[in-house]
Amino acid sequence: MYIQPRDSLGKAINALRPNQPARREPTNTLNQDQVDLFWRDGFLIVPDITTAHDVARIRRIYDRMFQKGIGWREGNFFDFAGLDKDQKQASVPQMLNLSVYEPALRDSLFWINAETMSRQLLGPGAEWVFAHGIRKPPRVGGATPWHQDQAFHPCGSDVISLTVWLALQDVTPEMGAMAYIPGSHLGPLHEHCSPGGDDRVHGLEAIGFDVSTAVEYPVKAGTAIFHHTGTLHAAGPNLSDEPRRAFAISFGVHTGTPVVSEDYPWNARKRTARLERKRQAHEAWQEMQRNPPTLLRRMRNKLASLF
Repeated sequence: MYIQPRDSLGKAINALRPNQPARREPTNTLNQDQVDLFWRDGFLIVPDITTAHDVARIRRIYDRMFQKGIGWREGNFFDFAGLDKDQKQASVPQMLNLSVYEPALRDSLFWINAETMSRQLLGPGAEWVFAHGIRKPPRVGGATPWHQDQAFHPCGSDVISLTVWLALQDVTPEMGAMAYIPGSHLGPLHEHCSPGGDDRVHGLEAIGFDVSTAVEYPVKAGTAIFHHTGTLHAAGPNLSDEPRRAFAISFGVHTGTPVVSEDYPWNARKRTARLERKRQAHEAWQEMQRNPPTLLRRMRNKLASLF
């Protein structure tokens, strides 16, 4: 297993491990028609981006992580659509940085193919930005409001990115299939707000756009949907009797010039429980760096949890 190098603790742990085996070669690439379609519509559907075996393996890792609520204390596990007070009562549970907590995800065939295709779309310099998962509970899993991913980007971000969304099961309209507005990436970044006007909620909702051309896309397990950071998209609630699972990876290219020169006002207003947990975790990490014995204890605990 491999810890993402940007994680300081991960660098230290990797140094204690033997050399990792070479990564597999991609088994799927895009043709020029698919590349052109992505840039025309702002999204692209790719059936069977990986094997059923690979999807099943990712799903086992994914379910285990959500069942354990991994990342809660660091603000990486939270309720996308609620007040985020109780991890077990979330309406739309979301987890960030899955591949940092479970580095085996980076060795999946899905990841390798998604990275290859993303470089075909964005250029050879495209690299991983982040990974996240949303696991909507049966019958009560809330809707994901219309939004553009760009609206979440922080001040100073110099990344132009796309997201690769993977269905870990057949996703029907009843479960909350993804919906997109074709060509919306060619328009402006719309104003966003917190759902219900409550800035304690993590999610965002776009305002002032035409939804009449929106199309919903039910898909089979193993289907990936690539969408541009400016593409308006949403998903309905999960009204089915089983959880609705999706795993997504974002890849991007660094422009060298900030795309976001100052915080978007809708993000500057946020006062979420997730952000408070993240702040507290960051302060605790800084304290451990100032206190090496505490850092060594944490390293031992993390190593014990990995093996």
